[in-house]
Amino acid sequence: MALPLLFAMVLHEYAHGWVANRCGDPTAKHQGRLTMNPLAHIDPFGTVILPLLCLLMPGGFLLGWAKPVPIDPRLMHQPRRDMALVAAAGPAMNLVLAIGSALLFAILLSIDPTIGSNSSKPEDTALLDTWHIMFLQPIAVMSYYSVLINVLLMLFNLLPLPPLDGGRILTSLLPDTAAMALRRVEPYGMFILMGLIILDPQIHVIHTITGTLTHSLTNSILSTAIGLGAGNTTP
Repeated sequence: MALPLLFAMVLHEYAHGWVANRCGDPTAKHQGRLTMNPLAHIDPFGTVILPLLCLLMPGGFLLGWAKPVPIDPRLMHQPRRDMALVAAAGPAMNLVLAIGSALLFAILLSIDPTIGSNSSKPEDTALLDTWHIMFLQPIAVMSYYSVLINVLLMLFNLLPLPPLDGGRILTSLLPDTAAMALRRVEPYGMFILMGLIILDPQIHVIHTITGTLTHSLTNSILSTAIGLGAGNTTP
């Protein structure tokens, strides 16, 4: 799961920087963050420590983030509107990656319907078995987890809590007075988030996102992609 998670986090941040640059703010570009090089986006806590802690906690859900790209709203054409677009770009990228990964999984499944099962045909040759084990199966597993991870990151980042993307989108849409009140929460946002994670066994907020909603949307995207693939291969 490490490679799909890293890819999802890097492209999430790249999308923020790319949209900001299109909206008139070249800060990320000037600081070398408008790149797909993972090393430029690694955050020691969000990219390394938190995912490891999540895997060690009961339930085994996986969360993380890359180093946020620098944004300067003062350079944007229409700061209020453009900040909403920049914030929405990350979750939108995760949705695109989830759909693309599901389509890839569907294509692999149409090539080899035995992917995802332990059954094998008696007439399979050693060459076909090698092709399946060394190439198709690893890519299929990574594409499946890519759907799951990208859906999880999209839903998690849409939580209406600054500095998450959902909080920034909400701040851009609210009236000035309400937006100012929500901005005051931002310095404490990560502490609130960590509290939600620690207290989740009692309040089930994170579990609802990482469990119920994530698996429901993941299954919907995968089943739709597989259905499209089956429809295209039907004579």
